[in-house]
Amino acid sequence: MNVKQSRIKELVTELNIASEVYYSGQRLIMSDHEWDEKFHELEVLEKETGIVLPDSPTVNVSHEKVLGAKEKHEFPALSLPKSKSVDDVLKWVSDKDVNVSWKLDGLTLVVTYDNGHLTKVVTRGDGEVGSNITHLADAIQNIPKAIKYDGHIVIRGEAVISYSDFESFNSRCDNVYENPRNLAAGSCNPLSQADAIKDRGLIWLPFAVVYADMYIDTWSDRMYWLRNQGFKTVDFETVHFSAALPSVIDEWSNRVSNNAYPVDGLVITYDDSNYASHGTLTGHHDTRGGFAFKWADEKADTVLKNIEWSVSINAINPVAIFEPVRLEGTTVKRASLCNLSECERLDIGGIGTRLSVIKANKIIPKVVSAEKVGEFLIPDHCPVCGGITRISISDLLTKVLVCTNKNCIAKNLCKMSRFVSKHGFDIYGLSEKKLMSLVNKNLISSSEDILDLTIRADDMKAALIDEDGWGEKSIGKLLRAIAAAKTINAEKFLYALCIPMCGVDTSKLLAKHYKIEDFLSPDIWSDPFLVELVGDVKSSELQKWFSNENNKIFVKKLLLACDIKYPSKAGSKLFNMTFVVTGKLNHFISR
Repeated sequence: MNVKQSRIKELVTELNIASEVYYSGQRLIMSDHEWDEKFHELEVLEKETGIVLPDSPTVNVSHEKVLGAKEKHEFPALSLPKSKSVDDVLKWVSDKDVNVSWKLDGLTLVVTYDNGHLTKVVTRGDGEVGSNITHLADAIQNIPKAIKYDGHIVIRGEAVISYSDFESFNSRCDNVYENPRNLAAGSCNPLSQADAIKDRGLIWLPFAVVYADMYIDTWSDRMYWLRNQGFKTVDFETVHFSAALPSVIDEWSNRVSNNAYPVDGLVITYDDSNYASHGTLTGHHDTRGGFAFKWADEKADTVLKNIEWSVSINAINPVAIFEPVRLEGTTVKRASLCNLSECERLDIGGIGTRLSVIKANKIIPKVVSAEKVGEFLIPDHCPVCGGITRISISDLLTKVLVCTNKNCIAKNLCKMSRFVSKHGFDIYGLSEKKLMSLVNKNLISSSEDILDLTIRADDMKAALIDEDGWGEKSIGKLLRAIAAAKTINAEKFLYALCIPMCGVDTSKLLAKHYKIEDFLSPDIWSDPFLVELVGDVKSSELQKWFSNENNKIFVKKLLLACDIKYPSKAGSKLFNMTFVVTGKLNHFISR
């Protein structure tokens, strides 16, 4: 075996392993930038040698590992040809009308309706066979159970999670995901339960009507038809003259930083549906199905100056501080290293380590490679409170550093921010900056102290009256807001407790069926309905949290201070009973 053949085999193995990990929502073992470079190297070598291995990613659709119930696609979900060259795009477009849309960075789902009813939701899988995840449809926004169309229709779209929802989820979850795409893929696992992923902010955005019993002439009209059916679709723009396309691509590229959802390029589609449907198949590409334009990453080399350790509720996260570089028109001097596993993968060293940095998808500064200098030092003590640290392994086999001090100020500040947030006690005017001010004046040290401020009004005024941002009027206003917040809905109360994996939607579910006091009794953990309601993992987390004596004391103290409002059916005599209704149902016209 010669050098080129050996390299082809090596690249195929590396890329396939990286793809399987990537599409299963696990931690990254190879950056997108590195994957693209190796994929391109493989394409060149295959062209030079004429050797294409059967399992080469150049002839196989990148896919998530197919688990659970397998479902053969009615229409194969093929990959798009791609390029980083605008000239290649123009050559493909020729003189045809086209549409420019985002290449959303999530997980492709194929959704089918028959006679107006949702019949199945299937992941892309290997392009031929995917996994049936219809049971998760309720947890994914923008997949209605019924539409006003009586025929058979197959729609392809992308399940994505916004940057804000991703940050919100990661801030309250021990299983820290690398990026929104990994969280979307991990959520759309056939083994997932709808209730367990409902609060993650997943939304499905259609980008193609693959088949419909009726015929619609153009791709753009198909998108407008979907919008008239109530779907939110991928954003797009129709371009009638190929000469205008380069400027349109530039305009869209400049809008990436303001996009709510992650994207990794643009998709160009022919508007003429008939012309697009008569393409040929080359490898795993449909030559007229669309063309993916991917941005060439602007890369800069720099030198590591320091590693800062940022404390959140559940982890201490490393942040690389380096010599400033210019990327995508902005100055960049720091980038998150996510966790210890990512530092190991990159082989980060000490001060002086040479780094290559890009802006992933033109937005997020990211270290893509490193030339190690010195040793990577993991702190033994929390940078904020001085508490002892330890390395924890998450369910995703990701190494994270955690502070073991339960009274860590930084961790508690994060918890207090959630406690007073709009989904929690909703105390208007109590920003993180003001919380820190209260901590520094020894007025509070944890969430439970916040509600006590109403009985310590004199102490508060004496400590803060001369401080910037505080005055008698603002202090009085805050105290009234705290007093008002003590009357609180049960779901907000539960969310404010910062229970792992208990987000907004899970809190709502629990509040509908249980009273807060129920969780203080050991009897609840033998209730099979709880597991049915939120799943094994969340049920276990709830039991672990409420079994902690300090947490019990915390909840009991809050219950004494608060007036909890429950949904009308919580705790009622009819709760959890099943009724079977027989007879004929008549529908009457509304008057």
